[in-house]
Amino acid sequence: MDENIKALYETILKRKTEGEEGSYTKYLFEKGTNKILKKVGEECTEVIISCKENNKEEQINEICDLTYHLLVLIAQMNISIEEVGAELEKRRTKINNFKGERKPITNV
Repeated sequence: MDENIKALYETILKRKTEGEEGSYTKYLFEKGTNKILKKVGEECTEVIISCKENNKEEQINEICDLTYHLLVLIAQMNISIEEVGAELEKRRTKINNFKGERKPITNV
């Protein structure tokens, strides 16, 4: 896992328990999972829009925003960055992992 992502995740974990007043990360944790999910959804949309507009600088900014909010969600769900890294490693080394089209989600 990239050292910058690990360092950001560690900062997020620290703010989850020791966040200072005015910390955006602390605010997200205080608001809870639904707020964090809303932000992840918003950032996904912003990444899509920036890619459609073909603006590389904006794409990088929005991808960083999405990455941050995903890391907050990972911390909220009590998933370690090591667990994510292990799964990515497993997938990277897997051969023939195409699963076809995703089945529709019916229990939302």
